[in-house]
Amino acid sequence: MVDVIVVGAGHAGVEAALACARLGKKTILFTLDENMIASMPCNPSIGGPAKGVVVREIDALGGQMGRVADLTALQFKMLNTTKGPGVQSLRVQSDKLAYSIMMKEILLLEENLELRVALVKGIVVENEIVRGVVLENDETVESTIVILTTGTYLDSKVMVSSDVKSEGPDGQRTTAELTFSLQKAGLETFRLKTGTPARIYTDSINFSVTEEQKGTDEFYAFSYQTKPEERIQNQISCFLTYTNQKTHEIIQENLQLSSMYSGVVKGRGPRYCPSIEDKIVRFADKERHQIFLEPESLELDTTYVQGLSSSLPYDVQEKMIHSLKGLEQARIKKYAYAIEYDAINPLQLKPSLENKKIENLFFAGQINGTSGYEEAAAQGLIAGINACNKLAHKEPLILRRDEAYIGVMIDDLVTKGTEEPYRLLTSRAEYRLLLRHDNADLRLTEYGREVGLVSNQQYEHYLQKKEGMENLFLTLQNTLFKANEPLKDYLKEKGYMELNESINGIQLVKRPNVHIMDLQPFMNCSINSDIAHCVEIEIKYVGYIEKAKKEAQKLQTMEKLILPKHLDYDEVLHLSLEGRQKLKEIRPVTLGQAARISGVNPADIAVLAVHLEQQHRK
Repeated sequence: MVDVIVVGAGHAGVEAALACARLGKKTILFTLDENMIASMPCNPSIGGPAKGVVVREIDALGGQMGRVADLTALQFKMLNTTKGPGVQSLRVQSDKLAYSIMMKEILLLEENLELRVALVKGIVVENEIVRGVVLENDETVESTIVILTTGTYLDSKVMVSSDVKSEGPDGQRTTAELTFSLQKAGLETFRLKTGTPARIYTDSINFSVTEEQKGTDEFYAFSYQTKPEERIQNQISCFLTYTNQKTHEIIQENLQLSSMYSGVVKGRGPRYCPSIEDKIVRFADKERHQIFLEPESLELDTTYVQGLSSSLPYDVQEKMIHSLKGLEQARIKKYAYAIEYDAINPLQLKPSLENKKIENLFFAGQINGTSGYEEAAAQGLIAGINACNKLAHKEPLILRRDEAYIGVMIDDLVTKGTEEPYRLLTSRAEYRLLLRHDNADLRLTEYGREVGLVSNQQYEHYLQKKEGMENLFLTLQNTLFKANEPLKDYLKEKGYMELNESINGIQLVKRPNVHIMDLQPFMNCSINSDIAHCVEIEIKYVGYIEKAKKEAQKLQTMEKLILPKHLDYDEVLHLSLEGRQKLKEIRPVTLGQAARISGVNPADIAVLAVHLEQQHRK
């Protein structure tokens, strides 16, 4: 008998298992292949818009992904630097082999954690409480908590044109029995589809006719523990090419041979990461589409063809790839394919990621309908934390939408559900100016410390940063800048007239194009660039930030109004028919969550608020 069983050693499973083990719970992590731990069956990268901030949040809470991503990255690139801080995000090109190997080593060294290679074919449920799992050899392994993080391996089918194979990514095994076990326990499942592009031999690419995409020279990292000297010193470039008219003609002529357009695919595919066939159909007016050529590992001779996901036949894929500039002589090592798999309806989950129907059964990752390594890892971490909180009879950790992108994602899933692979986007966050790359530690480290996952060293670094920011604010507030010669030259260079009177640093930094680090020579003090960056954002965007905080406070007020667990919505008078139906189905935890349910209108929320007030008076 163990405390926690985690099924699946992908990005969600790794974070869940590590969290549970580090919090002192005896944990077993089941995997089909220990050489596929934290594998990257699709793009060899971590981060990107919104996702990069999620990785920072994982690190701030005490998770593992950010640290390993930093140490095994081939390239670091800060995206959207010409835009506002609310949409800037870090992305790294990963060495997929090094990442997987390092994660495996970390798991094997972790106390309280046992790694077992076995196929789990079912869950054991008694009186609507999970009791353990059943293995392929009919062995039953008992546990108090079970966390399912099966990714795309539930009854998965790999498809190339009309050729369909029952297997998981990279030819791994799959199981339909676990799906049947979940359905037997009363859970609703549905089919989803995703895909991956071809991998080609790197030495067969003519990079000279493509556009080089270098990394960012300035130091950036996902983990607050990473030091500049630990990162790769000579970053590896990616390259950019484009589809063209010939590419589009090849696809259009063979569209009926695609798994998606021939009727083979039954599940819904990702809206924001479509196959190349889908792009050509949906965006018929576009003359070309970007194709990024990305290295997979220093130990591999392959390049990932980002943007060319497909399920067309092999011969058509070859023609399509050879039509691209720079890939005319490309040799294909691994062809593109589509994959279809089972997921559960996330509306069946509590915000803690525990199942509503089966107690002590948690779900995390792509089984919940999400896409992406980062979304999976974040869910795994939260599921692991809340599994331990459940064992310790503590309240679950539920992050608000104004506190973390992780909170946005989980709230979207359990409140709105999804009918296609869910992808986290900056546009999904109402308070994205509060959820920035630079302040993830300020938002979440205290939660990680309270849970028990943030080390003394990480917490001390966080406290030093807070103190440094406070001191810099005071220094700027108390420093008067006068119209001396060096400052006049600097302001003139930035397009400003001479100062008529002395002003303090706060007022000066509020001006566009005036930066704290540029003012350092006039301040007679040493300034940390990271701290200066954070303070500068707070100063320049103070009006927008304060407005967002006020809006978030309204949300917090509604989130504090807890709805009774066994509230009978049939007894709440004057609810709309659809609103009543949705409230009964989802059973929101708070009035705020109820307000975000599709189909529940403002009048329903007003009725609920009155009902709660009446119940409180009784």
